[in-house]
Amino acid sequence: AMSSPAETIVSSAATQPTPSSLVPAQTDLTFSKDFGCLPIPRRLRYDPDKPFHFGMLLNVSFGIGSTLAVFANLYYCQPILIQLSASFHVTYDEVARIPTLVQAGFGIGLLFITPLGDMLRRRQLILLLVVCSTSLTIGLAITKNLVVFEIISFLIGLTSVAPQILMPLAADLAPPARRGSAISIVQSGLLLGILIARVLSGIVANFTSWRIVYCMSIGIQSIVLGGAYMLLPDYPVKNPDLSYLGIFRSMAKYVVTEPLVGQIMLTNWAASSCYTNWWVTLTFLLGGPPYNYSTMIIGLFGLVGMSAVIIVPFFGRLLDRLVPWWSAVVSTVFLLVFQGVQTGAGGINIAAVIVSCFGLDMFRQMQAVSFSTLMFSISETARSRLNALMTISVFLGQITGTSVGSDVFVGYGWRANSALFMAMIVFQLSVLILRGPHCPGNRWFGYEGGFGLWKILPSKQSQLVVSDDPENTGCDHLAVVCSEKGDVKGGAEELH
Repeated sequence: AMSSPAETIVSSAATQPTPSSLVPAQTDLTFSKDFGCLPIPRRLRYDPDKPFHFGMLLNVSFGIGSTLAVFANLYYCQPILIQLSASFHVTYDEVARIPTLVQAGFGIGLLFITPLGDMLRRRQLILLLVVCSTSLTIGLAITKNLVVFEIISFLIGLTSVAPQILMPLAADLAPPARRGSAISIVQSGLLLGILIARVLSGIVANFTSWRIVYCMSIGIQSIVLGGAYMLLPDYPVKNPDLSYLGIFRSMAKYVVTEPLVGQIMLTNWAASSCYTNWWVTLTFLLGGPPYNYSTMIIGLFGLVGMSAVIIVPFFGRLLDRLVPWWSAVVSTVFLLVFQGVQTGAGGINIAAVIVSCFGLDMFRQMQAVSFSTLMFSISETARSRLNALMTISVFLGQITGTSVGSDVFVGYGWRANSALFMAMIVFQLSVLILRGPHCPGNRWFGYEGGFGLWKILPSKQSQLVVSDDPENTGCDHLAVVCSEKGDVKGGAEELH
């Protein structure tokens, strides 16, 4: 079988267990200033003798930061296109390019900026991106030229990838026993930002000028910037010798040689298509017969989705204990059930729509957390690149769900649309069950390792691990890994 780049060489060691943070690959890890001039608060400076404690307060701060960053950038323009058309004195077709440009910029940022988290200090990178997007938003609030507005919208999409850099950082800082719950909080923040932006921007623009929406965005991003400066730990660079071209070589290598990466990307693409289709076509369904709801009432359905997303982190401890493959399969089965409810009665009974809305949001969130946990388990030194691959699959799924879903709904009706995406969920299950929960990393198919439901506690024996980054395989620097004991104190992490 083809060897996986994430395979590691493990041997027992008699040395005294030492936290993994004490033996990183590079030296000179401590910085006192950002960008060479901006002092880093002393408590946030990296200290190998005192690892960061990733507590609930910092975890929730990461989630809120993700909510506000996504909320303040990517989705404001969609509900206010009519107002933009009137303000710039152009047709609706012309302003319809704006959301496309924002998403195009975001997609390019995912590919070319997000992987930089594996070769640069992420605190600096996140601060720089937030400063750029905040400054650009000022231009949106004051410009009177549509072309300038479109160019700035593209650039804002390009610089709005800070939450995608924050997610792998949360996985690095969280102890292994809490990684699932930590990811669920940040992931909830991302989805909440999308839902809140769509609801709030339409409400604000309904009662005042669209420019106020962007003034509000400037204020929100300024809060994010201040919070990031005061709360974001300075974590060392994990791959100091990695080149920019090396990033893309290793990403391509993961896709080709790591079975789990391909499985997650394919499943995530289909899941994102279904989720995007749901929210795009829900407006068509509720705005037409038999419901004929107003835009305001349709927007309130976002609150149903928000309530479902907020619930998921309360299941974080369960996700921490459950093998991620099982949580992914279970959540996908429930997605199939709730999509079936929509297929059967979505266009007949509003109760079916509400139930489907809640269930699809809740279990899509659980599914996304499971995929992230699986993906981050592949390599500790390549999490930004792996997250970029996963987010790109989400982005491609959004494009598929929007275009295909709209065409099928308009051409064949709500039931045909729902049935098509019900089939997409069956496809997700089919891809997931090709490999079992404990299938070795170098196998494309199979159920070796059994069907164990719960995670096995890390060994109490110290282990020596060779770097698992495909770009650093020649370095052969060893790291000592300590075992967990109850709750991992000081945030010490295992290396896979």
